[in-house]
Amino acid sequence: MTEMTLAGPPVEDAARPHDDHAPGFWPRVGYLLAGLPLGVAAFAVAVAGFVLGVSTLVVWLGVPVLAATLWACRGLATVERRSTERVTGRDLPPHHYRVAVPGAGRPAVSLAMVRDPQAWRDVLHAVIAFPVRLAAAVLVVAWGVGGLGGLLFVAWEWTLPDDRHGLSWLVTGTTSRPAEIVVNTVLGAVVLALLPWLVRALVALRAGLARGLLTNQTAALRARADELAAGRRAAVAAEATTLRRLERDLHDGPQQRLVRMTMDLEATSRRLDDDPARARPLLDEAITQSREALAELRALSRGIAPPVLADRGLDAALGAAAARSPLPVALHVDVPARLPAAVETTAYYVVTEALTNVAKHAGASQATVTAVVDDDRLVVSVADDGRGGAHSGKGHGLAGLADRVATVDGTLAITSPAGGPTVLTASLPGREG
Repeated sequence: MTEMTLAGPPVEDAARPHDDHAPGFWPRVGYLLAGLPLGVAAFAVAVAGFVLGVSTLVVWLGVPVLAATLWACRGLATVERRSTERVTGRDLPPHHYRVAVPGAGRPAVSLAMVRDPQAWRDVLHAVIAFPVRLAAAVLVVAWGVGGLGGLLFVAWEWTLPDDRHGLSWLVTGTTSRPAEIVVNTVLGAVVLALLPWLVRALVALRAGLARGLLTNQTAALRARADELAAGRRAAVAAEATTLRRLERDLHDGPQQRLVRMTMDLEATSRRLDDDPARARPLLDEAITQSREALAELRALSRGIAPPVLADRGLDAALGAAAARSPLPVALHVDVPARLPAAVETTAYYVVTEALTNVAKHAGASQATVTAVVDDDRLVVSVADDGRGGAHSGKGHGLAGLADRVATVDGTLAITSPAGGPTVLTASLPGREG
């Protein structure tokens, strides 16, 4: 089973020009010349890897060979995308790759790579782009050297034999040396004057090839739609799980205490007139039940969204959660004053749920909570020195966290080898959009 990942710029930015940052003549020349060694490497890897992989498919060695070839072509394609964007000053349309589901073994990863359409498009680009890169590099060098040689013809024409028939003879029918110098100089100047236009055309040709094979906006949009649909399903599942848990907790906790308090108050009411002394213990018990019910309701409300989170932000809310933990918690928070409300709530939920599970199941002596913003992503991690072995499987304390994180387009990773330590990391979008 595979999942889709989206790469590249947002769709609305894919065709947005960046003319203010468009490079000049020499960066374009460098792009064309550097394309030759890149093209040779990509062509060699693609052809050799494909032939070796196909020829060994019968012994199953071909699958990892093809996967390695496709992975190498994917890296070379990434280099081509980035260099094309820099030289054109425009973002390429988005692309996407299929990857194995988290936790899959090497065979599943290799099969996912071999079944990825974009990976094969990368291989096709490596083969087709090779003659284009070769021709572009050779043409730029030959055109530039030829034009410069013609412009400086007067400096080296003395090395040529006197009885030759040159360009002057072809144009004017005369072998006059001054005429030969004039014709070659003028022709060299014209060739050099046309060189920038030639470079632009070759850059456009190579960039068009990259845009055609290394991007796939339609597939990327489809993949993004699938991700959003999965996120909506995860949101529905997470909300349903939360509601069921709240219903269970309310039924098993505050509701039972309120029923008990009601019964005690009714018994107190009946005995107030005939036996006030026996009514006092019942009244004290009702007061105790009301206090415990109130404490449980407060605990439940903290699991939803505490007032401190809405009033003072994630830093203060995580500090309060760490202070309530029965274990010592080292807290490091470096986030902006406010983040999107849904992201703050999800981050708080992840930390409180993780700390609860650490206290109940990990056998740990301490925990560490970290929340930082890295490259427009809020990264929240909870680590402990417990026994390890934690996972988000069904029936375990961390079940449902991944769905909750997915509702805000985030990801959850759990590392918990036997013997510990356990590190739970959630990556959430750090801003709207």
